[in-house]
This record gives sequence, C-alpha cells and structure tokens, in this order.
Amino acid sequence: MTASLPLSPWSAASLTLVPLVWLGIRRMRSPATAVGGNTLGAMAMTGFVALAAIEHGLWKSPAAWAWGLGGAVAGGTLAARARMIRMPELVALFNGLGGAASAIVAALALRPGSASSGVLSRAAAPPAAAIGVLTFTGSLVAVLKLARVLDARPIRFRGQVALNRILLAGMIGGTLAGPWMNGTGTPAAAALMLLFGGAAGVTILLGVGGADMPVSISFLNALSGAAAAVAGFAVGHPAPVAVGIVVGAGGLLLTNDMCRAMNRSLGDVLAGRIASAPSPVLPEGAVPAAMPPSPNDPVAALRSARRVIIVPGYGMALAQAQAAVRRLYDALSRRGVEVWFGIHPVAGRMPGHMHVLLAEVEIPYDRFKDLEEINPLFGDCDVAVIVGANDVVNPAARTAAGTPISGMPVLDAGAAKTVVICNLDRQPGYAGVPNPLYDRPHVTLCLGDAAETVVRLAEALERC
Repeated sequence: MTASLPLSPWSAASLTLVPLVWLGIRRMRSPATAVGGNTLGAMAMTGFVALAAIEHGLWKSPAAWAWGLGGAVAGGTLAARARMIRMPELVALFNGLGGAASAIVAALALRPGSASSGVLSRAAAPPAAAIGVLTFTGSLVAVLKLARVLDARPIRFRGQVALNRILLAGMIGGTLAGPWMNGTGTPAAAALMLLFGGAAGVTILLGVGGADMPVSISFLNALSGAAAAVAGFAVGHPAPVAVGIVVGAGGLLLTNDMCRAMNRSLGDVLAGRIASAPSPVLPEGAVPAAMPPSPNDPVAALRSARRVIIVPGYGMALAQAQAAVRRLYDALSRRGVEVWFGIHPVAGRMPGHMHVLLAEVEIPYDRFKDLEEINPLFGDCDVAVIVGANDVVNPAARTAAGTPISGMPVLDAGAAKTVVICNLDRQPGYAGVPNPLYDRPHVTLCLGDAAETVVRLAEALERC
C-alpha cells in the first residue's frame, strides 16, 4: 500500500527541516537552552508553511496571505499577553488548535475530487478527522475547566459512559470503513466522523476533574501529534507524519510518567473513576479543636538550617509568588544553606508547570529534583518550606481509602525536622482531602497570600 500522492521535490525538501524540530525539542530539556530550542522549532514550522505555500501556489493568493498573517498576529498576541498563571489554558488551547487543523486537512482529503483519493488516504483521513476534532473540543473543555468557567470537578450525566462507548465505537467503525468509501459517500462519512470525535472530546473531558488536568493536557498533546501524523498520511505528505509521530510519542511517554506518579491508569483518569469517590471535606474556616499549637519559630529554624527543601505547588502559581520564592532562595543561599526544590510530577495544572514558573525567576535548574530524587533527602532536611502545595504533600494518600489521591506517591515533606507551610488557608486541595500534615507538632502554618508570607520570611533572614 503506497501513498496516493508522489513525493514532490517540495515535500522532499521539507524533510530536511524535520531534524530542526527534533533538535529544538531536545534543547527544551533545560531552561538554559529552551529559548533556542523553541526558536529552532518555530523556524522549522515557518519553513514547512513556506514550502507548502510555494508547492501549491498559495504564495500568490491574497486570501492565503491574509489568513496567514491573521493567524500570526493572533498567536503572537495571545503568547505576549498571556500571564504565566494562564499558561496551562494557553497550552491546552494550542493543543486544540493543532487538532482542529489536522481535522480540517483530513476532512478536505475526503471531499469528492480531492487529489488525495488513494486507498491510504481514504484509510487515514477518517481517524485523523475524528482524533483531530476530539483533541479540539476536549481541549476547549479543559480550557474552560482551568479558567473555572466550568466546574473543575467531574461533570457527569445519566448515560455518559454508554454514550462515550457509542461515540468511540462510531469512530472505530468509520476508520475501518474508510478504505471502502466511494466518492459520493465520503462527505457524509467525514461529517459523521467529525461529529463523533467532537462529541467524544466534550463528554470525555467533562468527566475529568481539575486535579487530573496535567494528565489530560499531556494526553491531548499526544492526540494532537497523532492527528497530525495520520493527516500527513491522508494527504501523502511526509513532514506532518515525521513531526506528528515525535509529538505523539513524546506526549504518550509523558502521560505514562504522570499516571505512574499518581499511581493511576489513564483509563481511570479519563473515566474519573477515583475522582468520583466521596472524601471528607472540612467546612470553610474550620480548624480541628485538637490541633496542637506549634512551638516552632520558622525564621529561627531557617536561620540555623543547613539544608532546606522548598516544595512549590499550584497555590504558588495562583499567588504569583515565584518572585518571593526566588528572594527566599537568595536569602538562604547567601547564608550558605543548601537549597533544593522538590517538584511533584503533577504539581500545577500542566506538565512542567512549576519548572516554568521557577525558571521565569531564574532559579538554577540544577536545584530542581523530582519526587524519586528528593524524597530520600527529606529525612536529613532541617526545614521543608511548602509554598501553595497541598495534595502532592498530603500523607493521607498512603492511609485514606477511596479518595482521588489514594495510593498516589507524594513528597515526604513531613519527614523534615521542621515544616513551614505557606498556604492560603487550611482548606483541602483540588482533591478535597484534608491534610493531616497541618496538625503535626513540628509544622508551622504561615497562612495567607504566599506572595506576602514568603517575602516576610525572606526579609527576616535578610535582617540577620
């Protein structure tokens, strides 16, 4: 089985740009080289667009120039104006737009009279259309949940599971029937695949809770790559195949790592099975009467510390407290304290969210350690400073049954000699599970806006 279109010189030329994409992705492994890596990727994408425009004569079309410039202005404006706290929504939106582009390409490949009319095109176009539009609508739901326009908790309705199965079965059926479609039936088939995929993206993502958004965004990223790769087969172009496979494979590997970090399967996350389990929630403002008063002076503990581990969480992002954390890091470093940052794989609302925020204030990347690296260090840590983190340090994950975090590996911050918690309040995190760490005698609560409480700690150290 061969592609329906011969490989043109322009298509062959575009393959020379693929290594730029690979190199760009590789350079994004470190904040020190990430900007250069992003530039390489952008250059490669610009080259792909330019070669396609030349091959198909689009560079002569005023409409093509208008659409291209409009997209460039819209994308540049979004990127320039988006605050760091909105970066998860922006990433999810870009995932969705990539899926939508692939869906449009695949649907056009199925239209009567299309040059992409071979068996391979008819086989690849239906799944590309369905996966692409699923990515688009699912990403829109994710954006609305992250922005709190929709309830961050799982949204369910009667017959939702059965409907999801019907929609997925329809997508699979359309894929299997693709090679046997004829010219008159393909427009209706394309419309049906778009309908199935779009509806599935909405109904599946509605059932995902806000705490599972990092996994969902990673999976949607993988789907956007898969849609691009399959759309490349549909139109007989090798560049989207090569790049889409890289993006899809990378997204799946990241999704697998994040699911393992949560001790849950992707099926559980997408079905919201564990998130639906009831868990006790403290009434707003309630404080257990048996909570012992903390005798610890956080500033004194930090003054005498040799090793400090800072644990950032989504609350740090909400408070935009990364600059305050940098100030605390500098104050400790000047005193000769060994400072590390313990970062849980699902801290924040997108993969690598904490890394992005800390890199923004130029905290050295070699100070970051993941869960497996940092946990053995907590036992020899003088002070653990938790900044806006809750679920990822909640020891109830090991003891409480039937909760969204049951069995999830967490950071062992409680093993430090002194724990300082700079959270807004004592309320549970997104998972809705009360944190017993707050009640331990070696824990000091510095409740309030983290941008203020962390600065006060740094100022106290600077005066010494």
